[in-house]
Amino acid sequence: MARIVLKIDVDTLRGTREGVPNLARMLDRARARATFLFSLGPDHTGWALRRVFKPGFLKKVSRTSVVEHYGLKTLMYGTLLPGPDIGRRAAAEMRAIRDAGFETGIHTWDHVYWQDNVRQRPRDWTRQQMQRSHARFAEIFGAAPVTHGAAGWQMNDFAFEQIDAWQMAYASDGRGRGPYRPVLNGRPLNHVQLPTTLPTLDELLGVDGTDASNIAARLLQKTARESEDQVFTLHAELEGQRLAPVFEALLAGWQAQGHTLVTMGDYYASLDLDQLPSYPVTWGEIAGRSGDLIIQPQ
Repeated sequence: MARIVLKIDVDTLRGTREGVPNLARMLDRARARATFLFSLGPDHTGWALRRVFKPGFLKKVSRTSVVEHYGLKTLMYGTLLPGPDIGRRAAAEMRAIRDAGFETGIHTWDHVYWQDNVRQRPRDWTRQQMQRSHARFAEIFGAAPVTHGAAGWQMNDFAFEQIDAWQMAYASDGRGRGPYRPVLNGRPLNHVQLPTTLPTLDELLGVDGTDASNIAARLLQKTARESEDQVFTLHAELEGQRLAPVFEALLAGWQAQGHTLVTMGDYYASLDLDQLPSYPVTWGEIAGRSGDLIIQPQ
């Protein structure tokens, strides 16, 4: 059958300290591989509450029980509580993932700050944010990162150019159908994008009667007869905590379907790079998620 790439976004301090070790244990039991992408700077999760006026945000919050999954303390970071420095306070948990044999990479420096601002920001702002995350990653791991996955699937032209400047061979910064080379202003970039192809759990929860009791079965229906490789993005704050039973069911179900569970690096190594298509960087909407994000054109 197909490969399923497990891409784990780690957004918060709590997710790094609690969700990440939980996920590692589940993956070890299943003998599955995965890529962990870390937020490396301040946790300002509380700033996300400013999105209350964005179309679709309140509907999504009501569907996915944000307080239940993230915790009240985390939702106060950056508002009533100062935002803790994730890379300073959870470096040991990050290194433990590398030492356990999992692939690691950059998610962002400041998750909410990046997600809410990057589309409109200039080159200098973008490079500063990305260089902070790169320097912190190297400080924690003693080596440069090999990959990147943007917070909220939000990027700009300068961010895509920085992936090339870092000489990363592959990244996963948007949504789509399969691997491709991004094109900026008519110029193909060097790196390969491995877009998220499957819906995330928070996009499915609360839609058409989907809840924690049946969401694994519904996602497994999408991959039951799938012969194409898929990229699934999960979150340390969800699948690593209250939705852990759902993730364990997905792991068992995908393996029963005959799929191989791999890292982004494993997936990239299997590609025929000469046969990849190229697409311009494009913005669009995804069902179950508010606002525009980077998508692969039809």
